[in-house]
Parts: sequence; C-alpha cells; structure tokens
Amino acid sequence: MRVEHYAYEGLVAGCDEAGRGCLAGPVFAACVILPKDFYHKDLTDSKLVPPKKRGALKKYVEAHALYYAVAKVNPGEIDQINILNASFKAMHKALTKMKATPDYILVDGNRFHPYRKIPHTCVVKGDSKYASIAAASILAKESRDRYMKNQAKKHPFYAWESNKGYPTAQHREAIIAHGITAIHRKSFQLYPNNAQKSLF
Repeated sequence: MRVEHYAYEGLVAGCDEAGRGCLAGPVFAACVILPKDFYHKDLTDSKLVPPKKRGALKKYVEAHALYYAVAKVNPGEIDQINILNASFKAMHKALTKMKATPDYILVDGNRFHPYRKIPHTCVVKGDSKYASIAAASILAKESRDRYMKNQAKKHPFYAWESNKGYPTAQHREAIIAHGITAIHRKSFQLYPNNAQKSLF
C-alpha cells in the first residue's frame, strides 16, 4: 500500500484505534504521518496481518514515519464516558503527543470529534484504503497486544496472552469462575443475565 496523493497539501495524519470491542484493558489509538515515498508491501488493516508480520511492520513504520504517537484511555474512563468517546479521546491524546501538528486528519470509521479545528475526513474501512491509517492501525494494535500480554502475567486465568481481552468463550468462563479484575470494563456486558448492576 503506497501513500495516497491527497487533495489537501501539508502534513496528513492517519488515525486508528484498537480494542473497542474488548471486555478488559484500555482502548489504544495511534496517529501516523508518513512521507510521500513510503511503501511496504505488507501494510494493510492490522486485523489482516499475521502477528509476526505486524511486529516487523511496527518497527518499519516507527523507523520510516515522519511523526507518530500512541496513546490510551483506561477502563475506568471508558466506563465513565463510553467506549466511542474514549476512542476519540485516545486519538486526540495521540495527536497531542505528536511532535508535529497535522494540517489534515484521516480517521478510520464513520465518526470523529473534531480536533483543534483541524479539518478531517472519516473513512469507513480506512485501514485497508489509506497507508497512514493502516500504519496507525498497526501501531495501535501492537501496542495494545503488548500491554495485554503483560497484564496476562498478573492475571493468568483470562488467557489475555491469546484473546487480548476480547470476549472469547474462555475469557467469559474465566470471569464467571474468578470474577473481574481492575482492568475489566464494568460498563460492558461481562456476566450473563445482566448481572452488570452489581459491578458499580
């Protein structure tokens, strides 16, 4: 996937998040500004890239991007502001962390809260269409996966080293057997039969 030619001149940042559908852990977001000559044959939506290649792509993007940043919003705040707003906030935090302010923002998905009056475009399935969004997808996914693997060492019952906090049968069975941890999202449907009410 090559860097696309934009109608808008200047620095264009691609933004994407990882972990919206998880039962546990933060939501991560990344923003990436790529040079015009950037190219990598394996770059696409992180969900379509095998884990070993994702790690190599992360290193490649970090070595060749003009600017990039990764940020997260923790489960407690997700519960307070909801996962959609938390995803937008994580993207805003990543944009703020970058050492350059973009002139234009490309966002994966169909909604976004404007950032500092910078013009933006939302692109459905943008991580399979735009190199900068795909690069952000890789960084967000790899950063979150690493976080959840580290958390799996502290909380071994939930198989986060493999499911990364997503609602697999094994994860749900572990919640029933062992309860929830400090990084579970209490506003999500963790237990059957709407037992959520007892979590707050």
